Amino acid sequence: MKFVAIKENHLYSKAYSKGKRAVTPALAVYVLPDYAAKRLAKAHPQKRTVNRIGLTTSVKLGGAVIRSRCRRILREGLRALEREKPLKVGFLIVIAARSAAVGLKSSDIKEHLDNAFTKLGMYAEEKAKK
Repeated sequence: MKFVAIKENHLYSKAYSKGKRAVTPALAVYVLPDYAAKRLAKAHPQKRTVNRIGLTTSVKLGGAVIRSRCRRILREGLRALEREKPLKVGFLIVIAARSAAVGLKSSDIKEHLDNAFTKLGMYAEEKAKK
């Protein structure tokens, strides 16, 4: 599944300044309600509300190859987590990699994301099983 990316810099700034934050040793997650979610849902081919995802990796992590690898691993960790536990929709989610994320695998990143999303209360409530 392909994620809808945050493309505007001002949305990253808003998520950093006004969003809720959860920090783990490997990453920091910022979550902010997306006020354009309804407008974007109308433009979506399946008319669904989705989250917009932003991944950031600093130059402090290393060269371009290392930063790109970090982004790929973050994406895969998020994908694996969403397969298991669905997230609430209609949010801007910014995931910032920290220096501890450089040597981790996607399964480790998935655990860090799980901890962060649990702290933020981002999991959709499961329907009562009959």
